[in-house]
Amino acid sequence: MAHYFDSNPSTASNIRKIDFEIYDKHLTFYSDNGVFSKNSIDEGTRAFLKVLIPLQLNGNILDLGCGYGVIGLTLAAFNPDINVTLADINTRAITLCNINIKSMNLSQRVACLQSDIYSNIEGPYDSIVVNPPIRAGKKVTYRIYSEALQHLHDGGSLYIVIRKNQGAISASNYIRELFNNCTLLKKDKGYYIYQAIKMTEKIN
Repeated sequence: MAHYFDSNPSTASNIRKIDFEIYDKHLTFYSDNGVFSKNSIDEGTRAFLKVLIPLQLNGNILDLGCGYGVIGLTLAAFNPDINVTLADINTRAITLCNINIKSMNLSQRVACLQSDIYSNIEGPYDSIVVNPPIRAGKKVTYRIYSEALQHLHDGGSLYIVIRKNQGAISASNYIRELFNNCTLLKKDKGYYIYQAIKMTEKIN
């Protein structure tokens, strides 16, 4: 059975267009079979963006497990001062990201690459934003959280969205152990949005 977190989806391609409106801005994305939330923007991403957009993130942003790029591209569309890297293991997702980057005229500030978690990621970044692939299992999602530390600047933040019934509390506890902090920014219809800040290392 094919999954959206497979590197090479075997399902037949059927590209479709998805219209998305948030904070009075209308955006269009191209999607396809074999990627996450192929027919519409999922509720977790919507809840996540409602929190992230007003934060006006700055610097270099990594959208890890980006799918067809909704989170990272939306942030770039709202904020002309950020640079975004979209990364996903799914080759079809990366093809779609390239299509969406071009159609939104964001090629000057947004790049994408195929990466199995952080395998091809350099950084460091000012922010990492993640709608984690829960169906891939804890082995994958917890690596996303733990390895974020080495890919963030001091003072940089990891942001995640996760449903309460998909392990939000246990995930936040694990992240808190890693970062020594994890703040719940908002609850929205069962979705929890968290921020964890990489604290500046003290020099003895």
